[in-house]
Amino acid sequence: MTQRQRITLGITGASGTPYAERLLQCLLDADFEVHLLVSKAALMVAAIETGTPWPAQHEKLHDYLRDRLSQKGELIIAGREDWMSPVASGSGAPETMIICPCSTGTLASVATGQCDNLIERGADVVMKEGGTLILVPRETPYSEIHLRNMLTLKQAGAHIIPASPGFYNRPETVADMVDFVVARVLKTARIPQDLLPPWGYGGASGQATD
Repeated sequence: MTQRQRITLGITGASGTPYAERLLQCLLDADFEVHLLVSKAALMVAAIETGTPWPAQHEKLHDYLRDRLSQKGELIIAGREDWMSPVASGSGAPETMIICPCSTGTLASVATGQCDNLIERGADVVMKEGGTLILVPRETPYSEIHLRNMLTLKQAGAHIIPASPGFYNRPETVADMVDFVVARVLKTARIPQDLLPPWGYGGASGQATD
């Protein structure tokens, strides 16, 4: 059997649960082994934005997300301070980590090398091992502190993808706008996607441009 590709997905307490859910669905549908890390604040925000509380207990959250999103791939959920999780060490962590959405608090912690929880430690590990770290901040307006933290992380090799959907694809639904951002995240992670056609090869008309 072919071994599954592995990836870490962190979900923090910024607004943007639909982005996280759609991204997780895409990763599982692509048959990834997803190491999922969910902050306490993310659980609270998810309840507000989806209208349904996410279970705090790992086994129940696993079953809930499986039933809601996808039965494919492998979903592994680790606790906030589960230091025995593979993502806590360079010898076991996946080479790619996405934090979506990424709160400005998490952004600051990662930028300054804090490792007070597993999401922060996972990001630190990916950067020190030369892997791919993708952060999807969702805040407005950005303060100078936020922008400086983003610059620090970009200079350290991280990818910053603000949750800023475009409109050239003429989105008709909120789901279309979510897919725009998720498609950009997947492309940056070098994961094939068909949510959004490349510029010049489709779009609103569905026709390739000259």
